Amino acid sequence: MSIASPRVSSLQRQRRIQVIFRSAVVIVAIVFALFPIIWIISAAFNPTSSMATQRLIPPNASTANFEELLNDPIHPFFLWMWNSVKVAGITSILAVFVTALTAYSFSRFRFRGRRSLLLTILLIQVFPNMLMIVALFLFLRQIGEYIPSFGLNSHGGLILVYLGAQMGINIWLMKGFFDSIPRDIDESAMVDGASHWQAFWTLIFPLVRPIIAVVGILAFVGTFNEFIIANVILRSNEQFTLMVGLYLFVTQTFAQSWGVFAAGAIIGAVPIAVIYILLQDQIVGGLTIGAVKG
Repeated sequence: MSIASPRVSSLQRQRRIQVIFRSAVVIVAIVFALFPIIWIISAAFNPTSSMATQRLIPPNASTANFEELLNDPIHPFFLWMWNSVKVAGITSILAVFVTALTAYSFSRFRFRGRRSLLLTILLIQVFPNMLMIVALFLFLRQIGEYIPSFGLNSHGGLILVYLGAQMGINIWLMKGFFDSIPRDIDESAMVDGASHWQAFWTLIFPLVRPIIAVVGILAFVGTFNEFIIANVILRSNEQFTLMVGLYLFVTQTFAQSWGVFAAGAIIGAVPIAVIYILLQDQIVGGLTIGAVKG
């Protein structure tokens, strides 16, 4: 007993140290993740609207920044919010539809150049979007000369750009999901006289709804929060998305309204937070099922 007790106490001491270390790491990670959120909330309720006088707990907290944001006739916040929801919603719907059809074609059909096309789609995603901004700007300017609705300073042109950016990795993601579905389902449908479209829509599509939900949600969130491309393409105040519009508050010549900017960032984050809370089971389930089936 005298020999075993020191070993037991040593093991207990090591376990306590491990628990303390893990708890410290978790606390540091939580603080690191929550500090920007707490800081932006503090800035939103700071009536001075200045970063120089920013404190973690503002002394004279008020809702003046929110009132200024919502009642500003020059900066239509709700219009910007609607523009972001419209662009992100249309982009996500089109991305899901086009990506599903493309992934199904690559998964079920065998044609010349199939492998080369898949590799090309993958290689295109290696290059960042920053390298394509000049080409996209010139491309949309030429399209706008013939079809103004899809040119510069239009939501149609912005949706086209976003749709192309959403295709690459999502095609590979959905193709792997389609590959995990047995081909016997398609073949049995063909024997019964169904076309490829009928087999896809009535049999295959319901089976891939988890990954379709994931692609749709990620596409919506990604386009809703995008700033750089939208800032280059959109030029008028009425066409601005939320991120581009909020940027005006911190780039004005004579006044930088950081408090109003923070208030807009908080309100703008509400739709994304609601989507994640309501659909978190679909997001986790879709990614997990896809990983297991592959």
